[in-house]
Amino acid sequence: MKFIINGGKHLKGEVSVRGFKNSATPIIAATILNKGKTILDNIPRIGDVLTMLDILKSCGSKQRWLDEYSIEIDNSEFSPESIDQVLVKKIRSSVLLVGSMLARFKKFKLATPGGCHIGARPLDTHLEAFKEMGVKISFDEKRGLYNLVLNEIKENKIILKEISVTATENLLMFGADNNLEIRLAATEPHVVDLCRFLEKLGVGISGAGTNFLLIKKRKSLAAKKISHKIINDPIEAGTFAVLAAATKSNILIKGCDPEFLDAPIMKLRDFGVSFDVGDNFIRVNGKASVLKAAKIQTLPYPGFPTDLQAPFGVLATQAKGSSLIFDIMYEGRLKYINELKKMGADAVILDPHRAIITGPTVLEGAEIESLDLRAGATLVIAALLAKGKSVIGNIEQIDRGYEKLDERLAKLGAEIKRLV
Repeated sequence: MKFIINGGKHLKGEVSVRGFKNSATPIIAATILNKGKTILDNIPRIGDVLTMLDILKSCGSKQRWLDEYSIEIDNSEFSPESIDQVLVKKIRSSVLLVGSMLARFKKFKLATPGGCHIGARPLDTHLEAFKEMGVKISFDEKRGLYNLVLNEIKENKIILKEISVTATENLLMFGADNNLEIRLAATEPHVVDLCRFLEKLGVGISGAGTNFLLIKKRKSLAAKKISHKIINDPIEAGTFAVLAAATKSNILIKGCDPEFLDAPIMKLRDFGVSFDVGDNFIRVNGKASVLKAAKIQTLPYPGFPTDLQAPFGVLATQAKGSSLIFDIMYEGRLKYINELKKMGADAVILDPHRAIITGPTVLEGAEIESLDLRAGATLVIAALLAKGKSVIGNIEQIDRGYEKLDERLAKLGAEIKRLV
């Protein structure tokens, strides 16, 4: 599929932020721990989330949509033996099944998870932590399957080799039925959201939002009927804020929590973006913004998120001066810059982690390719501010994380069409 975008238009209006993919996928995995019915609200209807739900369905999960964004999940007859490994290979989020599967069933097989090609994202941090606790792990190279078996817990104090969001989430779910201490834990808002969900299952968690987590296993494995609302997506909010600034548009972004956006909000100020912040909104006045170059360096939360590095990169093409981008997280996150150069961006990739973008530059419409989820959204922003027509290919990547982005942008005045 492709997007056809005629750029150069100033947009206007308001947009509401959807539920957070990075919160929904681990919590969907965590529903495996509940033998009763779980109701999840504010579920985004996007590719990765729907695939995660389908993986659970392949294991016998019964699901019923209550309305557009609320779903009831019944995992009382869940069986890991029937898991669809083809679906597992489609998304990176499938790695989140490890913790809950081991906690409930003690053994299962899992294919190598898929996801965006943004550099090396090995499973070492996950696997080493589980091995340290006593999980026996082998890999069948012929079938491409990991075989994980838990006989007894050997160690319940884990120091992660690096701060990893998904490894922290996996260990949190594993700790639901095994007392556990996690050091160097991730502190992201979606990790805290998972903690709140697990507490509703009866799990005791101390230190949510810090690098030290103490987990006390639940006293009862009895089925529960619980409900939980997924937090709204701060990355989507930040993406729309950059879009407004880069296209010199006036847009009200509703339903976001600025508390989770401290670093991106600070960076918007560094770039000279004019905006107002309320309890649950950001209003960007792109026309009043006088953009200037700034340094972008990604860091673990509460630092600047790697998922917003690329959108800010396209903002740098419109800012006066040279902006240094330094993504310490992934060595493949700068590939989108080659697509921006096809549109006329003045940019140099210094090495896999650093680049310099000089502006302001008039971008021209071009045929470009969505290389991953965040790069895809970035190229949409570039096409919207560029002169002329752009064709963006492989938009399935965008659909994995942004719900009906074309329809929502069209309501703001964008000239955008989807070609199937």
